[in-house]
Amino acid sequence: MAEQENGANTGSTAPNGADTAAENAPMANVLSQYVKDLSFENPNAPAVFQKNGQPQIDVQFNIGANQVGDGVHEVILKIEAKATVEGQTAFLVDLSYAGLFGLRNVPEEHVRPFMLAEAPRILFPFARRVLADAVRDGGFAPLMLEPIDFNALFQQQAQEQGFNLQASGADIGQA
Repeated sequence: MAEQENGANTGSTAPNGADTAAENAPMANVLSQYVKDLSFENPNAPAVFQKNGQPQIDVQFNIGANQVGDGVHEVILKIEAKATVEGQTAFLVDLSYAGLFGLRNVPEEHVRPFMLAEAPRILFPFARRVLADAVRDGGFAPLMLEPIDFNALFQQQAQEQGFNLQASGADIGQA
């Protein structure tokens, strides 16, 4: 091992040559992504296709997270969309899109912000595509959802629930 000019060795190296600092660094990985549940209903077909009005679309989101193993968390992004035309249901779509995330050396106070803000941000583009394809395959124009700032939603909800992000040490980066 080479010594520096002042004689101090500033790096710590494990016996196999791996840097111990890198081994202890916080790490989050996407292990898997999948459709957990998908339901599409077109209850008034074919009559709804004869309607000329502009559809009214209501979209609701919900995020769930739970630990499923040592350092492994499942995050579920649930999206429900309902379209009505002239008071008649055009379609209903219910998607639960999930991801498995492996966390290593992540401080406990950072797990909740990651699971409820960053993980949904990672999953959203894929869930958006699945939803758009399901609506298109149901005979309608694809439903292209606008991007969502999950970080801002998490911070808003945390403030409403009295969860102090600064006191917890949570540092949520801007997307």
